[in-house]
Amino acid sequence: MPAKTALAIRHVPFEDLGTLEAVLTAHGYAVAYREAGLYDLGSIDPLGANLLVVLGGPIGAYEEDVYSFVLDELRLLERRLQADLPTLGICLGAQMMARALGAKVYPGHGKEIGWSPLRLTAAGQQSCLRFISAEKTPVLHWHGDTFDLPDGATRLASTEAYENQAFAWGRRALALQFHAEVRARDLERWFIGHACEIAGTAGVAVPDLRRDTARWGPVLEAQGPQAFDAWLRELPPWR
Repeated sequence: MPAKTALAIRHVPFEDLGTLEAVLTAHGYAVAYREAGLYDLGSIDPLGANLLVVLGGPIGAYEEDVYSFVLDELRLLERRLQADLPTLGICLGAQMMARALGAKVYPGHGKEIGWSPLRLTAAGQQSCLRFISAEKTPVLHWHGDTFDLPDGATRLASTEAYENQAFAWGRRALALQFHAEVRARDLERWFIGHACEIAGTAGVAVPDLRRDTARWGPVLEAQGPQAFDAWLRELPPWR
């Protein structure tokens, strides 16, 4: 039986752990999901799971007036990060982490949807993101919001569109604005679930996304798990 637990907070069914789930299983984690909006996130013990992953979604990290569970997520992350326990945020999850650390999260100057490479900082080149550097593969971007870099955080990656694409905080927290976990075949669900957003974004169309996914998705499916594996291997012991 796995001795470690990985708890994933999911906001929409099709934005799941993707290739990360097999990496977690290989590292001996038992994976469980908690569905935002259905599960009482306030009942989660912030210190209980060995790893907490907060996944993506189409809402804003500042929309607690509309989605009350946002405050429960923020409180969970605040406690978790204060304790310096392993925490990973992807897209909305990264924005939630930034806000939990006191940084501002806000609508960006335009949507970043599609495949493009990362520009790694010097710290990023030494991090697990070295496996998805610009010369290896583009990653999938799907966001309209952005965030300021939290105090004490280390920027790991940027793109031409947005400066803050990834940061590390403390010894065991990683925030990724982009998606390194996606599988090419699963993106057909994204094209359906985000149909209105795609239709309302100039320069973005399903045929183009599908073409780029066919080209770059299989590459990321190889490189992304290497990055996640490296992050888990390089985590300092905590329990």
